[in-house]
Amino acid sequence: MAAGLIGNGRDRRTRYRPMAEINVTPLVDVMLVLLIIFMIAAPLLTVGVQVDLPRTTANPLPNPDEPLSVTINAEGRIFIQETAVEIEELVPRLQAIAEARAGSETRIFVRGDRAISYGRVMEVMGRIAASGFTRVALLAEQPSGLPEGGAAPAPRR
Repeated sequence: MAAGLIGNGRDRRTRYRPMAEINVTPLVDVMLVLLIIFMIAAPLLTVGVQVDLPRTTANPLPNPDEPLSVTINAEGRIFIQETAVEIEELVPRLQAIAEARAGSETRIFVRGDRAISYGRVMEVMGRIAASGFTRVALLAEQPSGLPEGGAAPAPRR
């Protein structure tokens, strides 16, 4: 037995081979913890004002910088991000935010609930555009079942 420990180098190499198996248990534990964290955190990352957006088949726009979100809910109340504002306060607040974000032109996304009248949405967009903001867009929800990044196929005649 002692001869096996003191013997030539060939016995030592065969005795201490590296293990070729991967221990998956710690990996599974970490993945389950990350899954739980993301399941809890994902609903908290959405915008706080609930609106029922209309559906469209247009391709989504690229998103290089964080835009401002102006929301009109089903009751006709106006929100900048999650803060309620009156229509008279909308433009001064947007201009103050744009001045604070010096360096790039501010993009504004207008989100109007499906149940709100089109005139109310156009009134808000008109005030925003008349105040000098040029990058104003309406948001709509992508319908389910469409391919990612693509529009719906044209109807056959």
